[in-house]
Amino acid sequence: MDAALETQSGYRTDAQGRLVPESLIKPVDKIRDELVVDIVERAKELSIRLAKFKVSVLQDSRAFVQLSAEQYGVSLGGKKGNVTLYSFDSKYKIQLTVAENIQFDERLQAAKALIDECINEWARNSSDEIKVLVQDAFQTDKEGRISTGRVLGLRRLEIVDEKWLQAMRAIGESVQVIGSKEYIRFYERVEGADQYSPVSLDIAAL
Repeated sequence: MDAALETQSGYRTDAQGRLVPESLIKPVDKIRDELVVDIVERAKELSIRLAKFKVSVLQDSRAFVQLSAEQYGVSLGGKKGNVTLYSFDSKYKIQLTVAENIQFDERLQAAKALIDECINEWARNSSDEIKVLVQDAFQTDKEGRISTGRVLGLRRLEIVDEKWLQAMRAIGESVQVIGSKEYIRFYERVEGADQYSPVSLDIAAL
């Protein structure tokens, strides 16, 4: 039943889906309900406008990047990677970035087994810090996902051990790029400085 019809017929639906007579609802509860519904509906409209704005800006910016490349006889095709565009006076800049969605395949389990063997073999001589670092890297979040950043960070450790190096190769080969997402950010130069301040479109940051 439509909310407006329910109100006209003298009833409103509560959180349990029950029809409650308007006469039994306190005035302050009615006012709160109307306020929340109105604000959220306006927020939804703004969200739609922002989504359309993002699509439009990405299309226009990528089209310009392609136009610029064509000056040199180059056709980029597909997503163009990370780009920064400046206004003529450098007062404003736009950053376009492509973030890859990375996951690991089954070879990560082989890498973990090799690392465990290394830790066991080094038990007496390895530092507690390395043990904690490795254990932390393979912890999962609430959704059961492993942090790609922490796992890939293990490859930066300067450990010269054939089994460890084999594990690092397995980690590298287990990486699978399953998709990507484009982001766009806007900046304005701080007056009298070389630094830029972000133009926030996050309502929580305003």
